[in-house]
Amino acid sequence: MPNQSPAAAPEAALAATDVPAIRLRGLRKHFGDVHAVDGVDIDIAHGEFFSMLGPSGSGKTTVLRMIAGFELPTGGTIELHGEDVSRLAPFDRDVNTVFQDYALFPHLNVRQNVEYGLRVRRVPKAERRERAIEALRTVRLEEFGDRKPGQLSGGQRQRVALARALVNRPKVLLLDEPLGALDLKLRHTMQTELKQIQREVGITFIFVTHDQDEALTMSDRVAVFDGGRIEQVGTPREVYERPETAFVAGFVGTSNLLRGRGAESVLGKRGVFSIRPEKIRIDGDLSRTAAPGETSATGTVTNVVYAGATMRYEVSLDAGGRLSVVRQNDSPPPEFTDGRVRLSWSHEHNFPVSAPITSEVD
Repeated sequence: MPNQSPAAAPEAALAATDVPAIRLRGLRKHFGDVHAVDGVDIDIAHGEFFSMLGPSGSGKTTVLRMIAGFELPTGGTIELHGEDVSRLAPFDRDVNTVFQDYALFPHLNVRQNVEYGLRVRRVPKAERRERAIEALRTVRLEEFGDRKPGQLSGGQRQRVALARALVNRPKVLLLDEPLGALDLKLRHTMQTELKQIQREVGITFIFVTHDQDEALTMSDRVAVFDGGRIEQVGTPREVYERPETAFVAGFVGTSNLLRGRGAESVLGKRGVFSIRPEKIRIDGDLSRTAAPGETSATGTVTNVVYAGATMRYEVSLDAGGRLSVVRQNDSPPPEFTDGRVRLSWSHEHNFPVSAPITSEVD
């Protein structure tokens, strides 16, 4: 396999400029009274694997469709490599899209499916064949060119759809939940392969998903969407370890939110704080005091969930509020009497987050 796809060379030259691959400014899309996208600003760099993560109805797919040209924005601009493409038709934008429904032609073999877009563009037959074989080699399917889609596994069909998009050598590849139809084990395998392919071809990938594991595993950066707006943009580590809002803390991974009287009693200050459950230690020795730099609280275990590699403990704090604790099953479980435990964690794992005003008191 060649070390670098022909598509990577011009992309590398573009990456040397200060102009982003995609720039969105004030992007809005309204469907009647519904504000599906309500003021989105993003810069996406050349060669970046950028994920848009959020629940159904958060606006992420609508943003992708506007970048592709399938939807026209109500307001704002879309720039592709410095050119305003907000009103251009999809075929006038140097992007390609891979959908969850791969939409392969069942009567064509794999190579013919990959060649189809080139044939529509009237690329000469010899060049079509050469580029299709190159694209299939990139996705590790060069030996499957004569097979029909019905003879392939789900993961192989996904890679054919990817090759069909890559063969056009777009500057940006848009992926709309392309792994959603795969089973869990195959999805994990394809996450690794997709990231490897992105590194090899060197072009910008914009990936839409509602699956936090996909976003954290593959992305250089993640934008977390909710209600048509972006809650936070950052690297996977930044978004997970330092959530800026209560929504991000709860949606990206599992998080505890300590607020109200519980926060004031345990942390000595009011506000809303995120604490990841794997950062908390659980101990049946109530007499143990907190070490310097630690927060400590006592409580009662209300539920224990076995999850294979981990155990999850739900603890109702004496000071008010509830915390989940996740513990690896690599040593004997803690012993406690009548469900009474002491929890402790480092001060550095208390992260203040913004949250909607609520009358709830924990």
